[in-house]
Amino acid sequence: MKKLRVIESEKRLRYIHILLQLLTWLGIIAMGALGFYLYKQGYLTDMPKLRLLVGRAGVWGPLLFMLVQVIQIILPVLPGGVTTLAGVVIFGPFWGFVWNYLSICLGSILAFHIAKSYGRPVLRLLFSPKTIATYEKKTGSSTQFSRYFALAIFFPFAPDDFLCYLAGTTSMTYKQFIWIILLGKPASILIYSMGLTTLFSKFFGF
Repeated sequence: MKKLRVIESEKRLRYIHILLQLLTWLGIIAMGALGFYLYKQGYLTDMPKLRLLVGRAGVWGPLLFMLVQVIQIILPVLPGGVTTLAGVVIFGPFWGFVWNYLSICLGSILAFHIAKSYGRPVLRLLFSPKTIATYEKKTGSSTQFSRYFALAIFFPFAPDDFLCYLAGTTSMTYKQFIWIILLGKPASILIYSMGLTTLFSKFFGF
């Protein structure tokens, strides 16, 4: 009986994995279509025009952006740098940083909570075995992992979304995690945003 439950559980995981992959591809297609539409309408080559469009949405503009950012963390569809750059380009350096920081912190905490609630099967649903194998060896010692996680969050080049989920499968507490995210994210977001904005300006002249 127990073996049958395990088999059924594995089947459900495979079905959910296929569904998540489908949603991921649909998300990529939708983002690509939106980007193409905005480009054809001239919004991506005229930042004042794009900001005016977002400004007309009022408070819904930042809220929609934050929702997209949170979803992107919980269900990784695009590299996080894409939405982070979009926040700075659309809302400017200050408010772009604010909306990025709030939404990334919220999304990271939700990812941690999901992993705490459902355990390691979540990792297999969202990430490749190779990615899991590369980083799970860091979880052997809770103290070592906490230090590694804090450093990874501080610097902008680690796979933050995956590490937030991975942290949720360890003994790390909510308090530890939230403090690391709140204190470590500002520097990485700022460095990432400045670097991407500089490159974007150099190649596209914005």
